[in-house]
Amino acid sequence: MEKPIYRGRFAPSPTGELHFGSLVAAVGSYLDAKANYGEWVVRIEDIDETRCHPEYETSILKTLEAFGFEWDGPVIRQTDRIDAYRAAFDELKRKGLVYGCACTRREIADSAVGIDGAPIYPGTCRNGLHEGKTARAWRLRVPDKTIGFDDSIQGRQEQNLEKDVGDFVLLRADGLFAYQLAVVVDDDEQGINHIVRGADLLASTPRQIWLYECMGRPVPVYAHLPLVVNENGEKLSKQTRAAPVDFADPVTMLGAAMRFLNLAPEKDDFALQDLWNWAIMNWSINIAPKTQTIKTPI
Repeated sequence: MEKPIYRGRFAPSPTGELHFGSLVAAVGSYLDAKANYGEWVVRIEDIDETRCHPEYETSILKTLEAFGFEWDGPVIRQTDRIDAYRAAFDELKRKGLVYGCACTRREIADSAVGIDGAPIYPGTCRNGLHEGKTARAWRLRVPDKTIGFDDSIQGRQEQNLEKDVGDFVLLRADGLFAYQLAVVVDDDEQGINHIVRGADLLASTPRQIWLYECMGRPVPVYAHLPLVVNENGEKLSKQTRAAPVDFADPVTMLGAAMRFLNLAPEKDDFALQDLWNWAIMNWSINIAPKTQTIKTPI
């Protein structure tokens, strides 16, 4: 049986300009796809319309182009794919895997804290809404069993969804589909079979694997790169005032991102395309640092 072509992706959210942490994720995913003679696509994850802005999308794509990234096919936007999420949600609902939840955030705020720092949903509405209550959000039922996977960088990961997370939201109270549903539907329909991304999403992966299983779809191979953090140990982001990458000197910035991933360019005066060619020839996912956070070097 012929091995399927490697399909990877970079999926930024346009909530701010591209910073060094995002650049590292883009470089890692791009190198792994190209080193495996695969395809690499770009998806704009703008499902949360309350936080995303078109001008940031424009800036992100312009920066990627300036750094020499070349993607396969058109850029996909989540806001164009609402019908696909609705279809997947309706199918899960028909299977009896989704239920309406009337709980507010305040009502579950005193629940135990889960693996990702959010309250573990206590199952208040799992067996039906209490009299006089109406559904605000819709949740996916999770099993009392261990979901495990072998991460290509971080090693074996295991999580009991019921104990560590609880039934999680697929359709939010504000009418927006949740990230967990959107990302799985997108990756499945785009044929993404290798996901290389930041370790901040490591704890979300078992939820996504459970969604793949509920949908009867193959689970991708995962690799979670170390997260770039600031001096306070905080993830680089708009909220932590991370500076946008300077694309006036892309070779220097790309070299810094590659060194962060344990791939040190053999010289400092590469032309941009020559740097990419050298990096692709020398990249292996096995050299990536096997830790979840590293302080920014710039």
